[in-house]
Amino acid sequence: MIFLKNEKIYNFLIQSILRWSVFLLNKDYMEEYKLSDEKMKNIAQKIEKAGGRLYLVGGAVRDEIIGRERKDEDYCVTGLTAEKFETMFPTMIKRGKSFGVYDLDGKEIALARIEKKIGLGHKEFEIQTNEDITIEQDLARRDITINSMARDILTGELIDPFGGKKDIEEKIIRNTTEAFSEDPLRVYRVARFASVLNFKVDYKTIGQMKLLKNELKTLSVERVFIELKKALASNKPSIFFNVLREADVLEVHFKEIFDLIGKIQPEKYHPEGDSYNHTMQVVDNSVKLTDKLEIRYSCLVHDLGKGTTPRDILPHHYGHEERGEKLVLEMGRRLKIPKLWTSCGKISAKEHMRGGIFNEMTAKKKVEFIERVGKSQLGLDGMKIVVMCDRARNGKFLDKIDFDKIGKKCLKEVTGKMIMEKYNISGGIGLKKILHEERIKWIKLQNEKTIL
Repeated sequence: MIFLKNEKIYNFLIQSILRWSVFLLNKDYMEEYKLSDEKMKNIAQKIEKAGGRLYLVGGAVRDEIIGRERKDEDYCVTGLTAEKFETMFPTMIKRGKSFGVYDLDGKEIALARIEKKIGLGHKEFEIQTNEDITIEQDLARRDITINSMARDILTGELIDPFGGKKDIEEKIIRNTTEAFSEDPLRVYRVARFASVLNFKVDYKTIGQMKLLKNELKTLSVERVFIELKKALASNKPSIFFNVLREADVLEVHFKEIFDLIGKIQPEKYHPEGDSYNHTMQVVDNSVKLTDKLEIRYSCLVHDLGKGTTPRDILPHHYGHEERGEKLVLEMGRRLKIPKLWTSCGKISAKEHMRGGIFNEMTAKKKVEFIERVGKSQLGLDGMKIVVMCDRARNGKFLDKIDFDKIGKKCLKEVTGKMIMEKYNISGGIGLKKILHEERIKWIKLQNEKTIL
């Protein structure tokens, strides 16, 4: 108790406990990487004796400098032909006919290569590998500077010809070379990296992204969804959409989100601005309350209907719930969004307004809401998150939203089995009607208890 009275000592103890907790939790992880590094050094030494060099490249180097956990390890070999490399490592598994990419002891190793665009889209490239291609040439073909670094496995030297380390320090995303504009997928990768890392995008890179607008249509929607999914998993999903908006490409795949721009709302309830700004706030709020991506997505699409509100009735958005439900379905089909996400998004769009005024509704309306949302894949808990994020002001959540607790208690206590036993009836339409009426009585009783 003496220590607790000294704030500095107390904070020191707490920080020490946290550090040891992290250490113990990551001990096995660190040991795994230690063994991995030793294994790669052995491979690098073998490659060196044959006249080549082995480098750790791309995201692993970036994450190492940032201080993030290394999730993927990609390696690059210079100074060797494909034939020589394959002879040296007969157990490797070749991943592509012309890419020179191999799986060796569970690690991805690629021969240094250069690329030449030969057509439209993400995959139309002519790839060349040979022993004369340098690590700098290989790095030059990559998308952004923070991904265009390498570390020599044997010496530990950082190879950074394009200033990736400096851009990390300044939290800037910048295209590596003019070759950036050869691959349209890089538009979404830049927006996603900006979202995940909370970095700014260099204005010249934004310009390069604009040049790729027409080619974005050549991308598979599955590939676009992968980038969307990663952005929603970030701590600031709004950055993904804001970067696409700045590059004037948001409407290519996310027209429903784009249509929210300029759709004004009553300033009394939405001082943040138009429906787009509101949606960005809501999806960012969701990060504070849930890791479930289907719920974050439900927050993203909850107000899609406002994008089609006739301008002559603005700033009001009468009927946007029903319009939004249809738009969520259309967007889901077009982008091949997972059915779970679309299902959750539809109920979010249709019911979020009722969730916000639950305490003001009649007992009958409350039960109807509880029954609809309760049986949905979003559920009462998920809907509560959507409503809390929608109604938050200045980053603060309201604490008056309790329909989830009331609803779950009602559904648990007033069940079909209870009704059958109470009224000695079997299932059927009659049971459903009586069950609904009994739940209304239950809600009314709760209302009376609250008043008392």
